Amino acid sequence: MDVYPVNQYDPLMPGIMIAIVAVVHVFLAQFAVGGGMLLCYFQWLAMTGRSANARLFVHGYFKWLVLISFVAGAVTGVGIWFTSIQVSAFTIGGMIRNFHWIWATEYLFFLLEVFAGYMFYRYHQKISDAACMKLLVMYAFAAWMSLFLINGIISWQLTPGGWIEKHSILEGFFNPTFWPSLFFRTIVALTLAGLVACIVVNTMQSLDQEAKRKLINYAAHLLVPMVLMPILGGWFLLAMPADSRGWVLGGSPTMNLFLNISIGASLAIGGYALIGLYLQRLYINGATATLLLMLAFGATAGGEFVREGSRKPYSIRYWMYSNGIHPDQVAQMRKEGCLVHDPYPLVNGTEVAGEITTRGAKVFRRQCAVCHTVSGLNGVTELTESWDEDQMRMNIAKLQHTKPFMPPFAGNAEDLESLVRYLKWFNERNDEQAEAPMEEAALADINKWLDQAGTEPASKPPGREAASSEGDS
Repeated sequence: MDVYPVNQYDPLMPGIMIAIVAVVHVFLAQFAVGGGMLLCYFQWLAMTGRSANARLFVHGYFKWLVLISFVAGAVTGVGIWFTSIQVSAFTIGGMIRNFHWIWATEYLFFLLEVFAGYMFYRYHQKISDAACMKLLVMYAFAAWMSLFLINGIISWQLTPGGWIEKHSILEGFFNPTFWPSLFFRTIVALTLAGLVACIVVNTMQSLDQEAKRKLINYAAHLLVPMVLMPILGGWFLLAMPADSRGWVLGGSPTMNLFLNISIGASLAIGGYALIGLYLQRLYINGATATLLLMLAFGATAGGEFVREGSRKPYSIRYWMYSNGIHPDQVAQMRKEGCLVHDPYPLVNGTEVAGEITTRGAKVFRRQCAVCHTVSGLNGVTELTESWDEDQMRMNIAKLQHTKPFMPPFAGNAEDLESLVRYLKWFNERNDEQAEAPMEEAALADINKWLDQAGTEPASKPPGREAASSEGDS
């Protein structure tokens, strides 16, 4: 049983560290994909004589693309790996073990993207228009293929499909949400490229407003596919597991809020782009274009939050819980405890009262720390502050029923009691009470509640509900 330490960043929840870096990286990466397509379009406009200033735009725009996507995108990409390993090494390890050849292929396309991009940047003024177009098409294709491959792995986390039974790489990659997610992200990429283009055009001081307006109107063509977003979003929702769809549509107020933020921001951008820029061919200044791009960032952040949150209680749906424990390990950990395979001491400076609270702190790190702090953002001591000890014991023992988006408690009665003692001590600082010998009656109650809860999650793979119900009864 692989166990990795979870670094805690109280009062910030560890997941927020990953989310901040990931949202920025996703935003930049999708912009790079759309940017390649936009450059091909504008190069075509220049080669066919449809736009007198398209060539000037391509040469200037690409410098922005290189600076932003190649530098900031690469840095945040490494940042995702670094923060994920600190907090959720078990998830990253599972993704790499199952899709290592796809990851390797994606890196090859990334190298091709970098090669084509820098070749164009270095030689675009010395080679023919046809050669420039070939490099830009190569760049755009490589960037989109990176999206294609990464999308398969990311969507697999939510809807692994037939991979659960067969562990077939193809069935896991081409999973139920693969296609709607791919098409949706491609449209997002085009949208971001079009909005950034509107900003860049406003920085071209050599052009008058009418020339800028014409370039902006061409860039707006990339925003038109946003009309398909509601259809693709509905397709994605229908392809999600029923309980995940329930979280998003109202079961979780937070996820529903972020969904509405994403939808509202997208509608504002799409409405302005379709009516103002495409149909009425209006000019848009840099400040307004920047505001629209900020709305797009908000929509991206909201969408990523929903995608991540809808997997609960899993990190990789039906296969690994968000705390890195596999569903088939819970029963074993109920018998032997959750710390048998955990060799890591507490970080120096961790506050504890003694042996029991030390154990409780380790149980917290093993089962809770990926998503929660002890005290702070999403802090467990704040969430359970109104519960007395018996309520805490019962609610944690029946965790998957208390909070259906939580995994079942994977430990024995002593683990659970030490966790309760640690959380109570953290607020009350009563050393004597926290380190008092465990009472047999309390442990018996915990065992009873653990047995009543069972080891199955509230969210099970299709086809397992009936069998699990018989086993639990």
